[in-house]
Amino acid sequence: MIEKPLLILDFDGVIVDGIKEYWTSSRQTCLNILSSQEKEIFLPNEMPKTFKTMRPWVHHGWEMVVLAAECSDKASKLNLKGLKKFSKNYSKECSSALNRWGWKPSQLQEALNQTRREAISNNFNQWLNYHQPFSSVVQRLQILEKEGIEFAVLTTKSIEFTKKLLNSFNLQPNLIFGHESGSKIDVLNQLLHKRIILGFIEDRRTTLEKVQEDPKLSSIPCYLASWGYLKPQDRKNLPSGIKLINLEIFKEPISNWP
Repeated sequence: MIEKPLLILDFDGVIVDGIKEYWTSSRQTCLNILSSQEKEIFLPNEMPKTFKTMRPWVHHGWEMVVLAAECSDKASKLNLKGLKKFSKNYSKECSSALNRWGWKPSQLQEALNQTRREAISNNFNQWLNYHQPFSSVVQRLQILEKEGIEFAVLTTKSIEFTKKLLNSFNLQPNLIFGHESGSKIDVLNQLLHKRIILGFIEDRRTTLEKVQEDPKLSSIPCYLASWGYLKPQDRKNLPSGIKLINLEIFKEPISNWP
């Protein structure tokens, strides 16, 4: 067991707001993989409001590519059924959209990764500027080590791109876990055998609920980031093991957190 306690944070929506990059990369990925006939759908440079509103439902990067295509096709279920109905059966609707477009998640994820690699290679500074770090979060993490606390980043983004962004924010977490590392539940179970975990901060309520449902993880304090990508109902009626945390509380010593 390593003595230094560990704070674990999700990345996109907790440390950084990457919604602009998500649209830009997802849009370009669509353009790269659509046939010439399919490219007749209108993919605007400006992010559609529906795309941004759907962000809290997204779990994996490839889903953003599906949403970009669905937002931009007038005949899609997202546009025909409306956001409320689509989000209510989000996983099922995403699967249906995959079949409609003839895509596979692994294909989309790799295509998205390649789009990002090209963007980084062609204009790294522009790619960085599409990400807006939450400055008060970054500042807090930069002084965390002075309190004898280490931090880890646990994200569904790839480690490759997460590291580049963290370096640009002058953040050096002790550990980084990406989608290549397995599910967040599996990673937390592995870490719990090695570390004292002071808390897990996430902006996805369903992920925190899964942590709470795992009896082996019940000792981990769970925090829902109020500044992240939250669904309209996420703040209401939280289970007792999940605490809503805002930026003011985050600035305080962890011993003062609820």
